[in-house]
This record gives sequence, C-alpha cells and structure tokens, in this order.
Amino acid sequence: MDHGNADTGVNGWTAGAAAGMSQGMAIIPYALLRHYRSLGLSDREAMLVIHLIGYQQVEFKTFPSLEELAEVTGSPAAFIAASLQRLMKIGLIGIDEYVDEGQGIHYERYNLNGLYERLAACLAQEGRDKSPDAAKFASPLLNARPASGKAAASEKPAPEKEERNLFTIFEKEFGRPLSPMELETISGWVDADRYPDELILLALKEAVFAGKLHFRYIDRILLEWSRNRVRTAQDAKAYTQKFRNIGR
Repeated sequence: MDHGNADTGVNGWTAGAAAGMSQGMAIIPYALLRHYRSLGLSDREAMLVIHLIGYQQVEFKTFPSLEELAEVTGSPAAFIAASLQRLMKIGLIGIDEYVDEGQGIHYERYNLNGLYERLAACLAQEGRDKSPDAAKFASPLLNARPASGKAAASEKPAPEKEERNLFTIFEKEFGRPLSPMELETISGWVDADRYPDELILLALKEAVFAGKLHFRYIDRILLEWSRNRVRTAQDAKAYTQKFRNIGR
C-alpha cells in the first residue's frame, strides 16, 4: 500500500473541503431544526427558510429571486411563490420595502423576525414544560392561544380561502403569477386595511377599465374610497358613477 499517495489524497480532500467552507458558513438556529414541524412547516418549506437565512448571511442577498430559490432548492418557481405566500400569511416572514431617495432605487428584503419570535416562543414553552412546577400549575387556560393577531387569523380557514381566491383572480387578470410583494400587498388590504373582498375586486375592475393595471393604481383607488367613506360595493358603484357623470 502506498501510504504517500493515501496521505496526498487525504490532504487534497481536506484542502478542498476547507476551501469550500471558507466561502462562508450560515448559522441556522437549532430551534428551527427542532421546532419547524410544530410551526406547521413541511420539510421543503423549512429548507426554503434555511436558504433565505443562508442568502442573507453569506451572500448578503436580502431578496433572492424566485428563480434563484428554485435553483438551490430544486423546487419549481410556482411552488416557491406559493410557499412564500403561505409563510407570509401565517406571519413567519414579511417583506420590508425601502427607497433610496438619493439614487431613486426601490428595493425589498425578506424579514424573518416573525419566524424568530415564534421560535423564541417555542423555546420558552419548552422551558416551562421542563420546569419542576410546570405540572403542578398546569392548566388548559394557560396554554390557550389568544384569538387575535396574524396567528389566530391564519387558523380561520374561511378568510384564508377567500384571500387565496383573490390571489387567483388577480393572477388571471394580470396574466402571470404574482410576486411575493404583490401577494403581501393583497394580504395587507385584507388583514391590515380591512377592505372587503368585493371592494378590492371592484378596484381591480376600475384599474382594468382605466387601462392602468398595476398595484399602486389599485391601492390609490382603495385609499380614495376609504377617505370618502366608501365601504360597500354599492357605495363604490355610486361614487364611481357620480364622477363619471361629472366628467361628461
């Protein structure tokens, strides 16, 4: 046996592995590996989150494209888009929007604060369960989840189904899959602004009618209606008809 060649091979492998690891290492919270299933994530969704963390820490990419995520995960871009939409819906990730006024550049970044907060809650609960007094003071009421916030909203199947219908209608009207930012905009209209579905769809119809099919125009319509106390589809139709008659 040629020990010299063996040593050379081992040293070569070691050097290659070291060079590969020197390109960067991502720190993945162990809590994510332990508790991703209790957060309702599938294996593929957990791997997607891990890649988002890796992009942020190693490549300093805060908003990788669907194509980049599809390439590293091996999942179709459509699956990536749907997964990101679900992760935003249940409050694990968000999208922050920034504008560099000096250069006039608009950009976004994925925000993982929701994920880290939920993992911290899992660790806190785990600590309480291990406490010697935990069993002594156990009560169903102490473990009850509050019926408010994004987590509670995501547990109600009807609104989520309605919102997914909105996503589908918008995608059909735009003739393409919606971006994560566009998906979050619709979620914001429903969850934060509390616009009824019928008003959102009427605003979409108005944008199509005006030949200005983009989200900022639709958002301006909804904001104008809100400022003028337009709360129902009937109010919106009357308000729109009023201004069309004035313009004649």
